[in-house]
Amino acid sequence: MVNNEKILVIDDEEDILRLIKTVLKKEGIEHVLTAATAKEGMAQFRQQKPDLILLDIMLPDGEGYDVCKEIRTVSRVPILFLSAKTEEIDKILGFAIGGDDYITKPFSPKEVAYRVKAQLRRASYGKEQEKSDPIIAKGPFILNEEKAELIKNGETVELKRKELGLMKHFLENPNKVISKERLCDVVWGEDFIGFDNTIMVHIRRLREKIEDQPSKPIYLTTVKGLGYKLVIEDE
Repeated sequence: MVNNEKILVIDDEEDILRLIKTVLKKEGIEHVLTAATAKEGMAQFRQQKPDLILLDIMLPDGEGYDVCKEIRTVSRVPILFLSAKTEEIDKILGFAIGGDDYITKPFSPKEVAYRVKAQLRRASYGKEQEKSDPIIAKGPFILNEEKAELIKNGETVELKRKELGLMKHFLENPNKVISKERLCDVVWGEDFIGFDNTIMVHIRRLREKIEDQPSKPIYLTTVKGLGYKLVIEDE
């Protein structure tokens, strides 16, 4: 099966460009664009409007971080960093400025293909959701996706991006049990393996913001062995 998405790879190592292009084509992604500098990468981005970008952090004429910042002023296209930097602070910075994933070198070509496809799947789901009403009102909650804002009983609740994604999915499916696997696929665009603790941490943080007693939730409840449910009366 051939995918129509366009992938832009910005890296100054020819071997890496060739390797990624080859492995993505084997996965059915035919439109793989390449650039070796930040300037060339930005030119390709503006002209081709890719569906996903693989971005090296260390480029001959600048840093990938700066390229990401510039792109984020006009686009939410998924950006996956490629880097030989393995320190946690580098990864945190990558996510903080708008990166969607961080892949360290040397990497497995198959892993890169897997992460690319996962992000494309997530982006595709996001586009489908954009067609729906950006404002969801259920029970005491009003979520305005365009403003990235949640209101509970008239008061604004500050949510981070993943928390907002979780709350949106719960509000779209009130009183339904949603598995961790489903949440992982919808919010992170990843398969569930290895994400159990991440999901539990985000659920706990979300409860701390929407529940009066987070340790005794009445809205975001756990259904043992199955997942979570947002309880909304009269729905």
